[in-house]
Amino acid sequence: MKPVEIQTERLRMRPLTAEEIDDLHRLWVDPGVRKYLWDDTEISREQAMEVIASSLESFEAHGFGMWAVYPKDEATLIGFCGFRFFGEPQEVEILYGIATERWGRGLATEAARAMIRRGFEEHGFDLIYAGADPPNAASFRVMEKIGMRFAKRIHLNGLEAIYYVMSKDEYKLDSRDFYQPS
Repeated sequence: MKPVEIQTERLRMRPLTAEEIDDLHRLWVDPGVRKYLWDDTEISREQAMEVIASSLESFEAHGFGMWAVYPKDEATLIGFCGFRFFGEPQEVEILYGIATERWGRGLATEAARAMIRRGFEEHGFDLIYAGADPPNAASFRVMEKIGMRFAKRIHLNGLEAIYYVMSKDEYKLDSRDFYQPS
């Protein structure tokens, strides 16, 4: 399945490319974004490029990966949203993040809703997970707003993470709240 651009009311998303490395790296080293995304570690440009390469490989192998998020009428990358595999056995996880200067406007929720819709309707996922560090209240609010529910508490590399989940059946019950791609 060839990825296409996804549009919502205020956003447009397209698969991440190597050309976006500088903007993405700048986003990922922002202290507010990296606090929970990278456990407050300032990643290198090379590490950011590895994430993009892994996403491109995932698109090639599975039809999904990470998407760059832009305001509908701007050329400025303001975030990312997409899917990856995690855990054993492998599960599908949605990841999302928005630039700190755009926080509090519902943009992460809008991007995540569009991605959830794509996951269930285009990729046929049965379950989609989302995880966050316990102090990341904003991320848990996004999970709850998109209809996810608590699934489990796990420890990864000595750190606690809380996971929420949504099933395909739960999505179908309330799919009217999810954006239509254009």
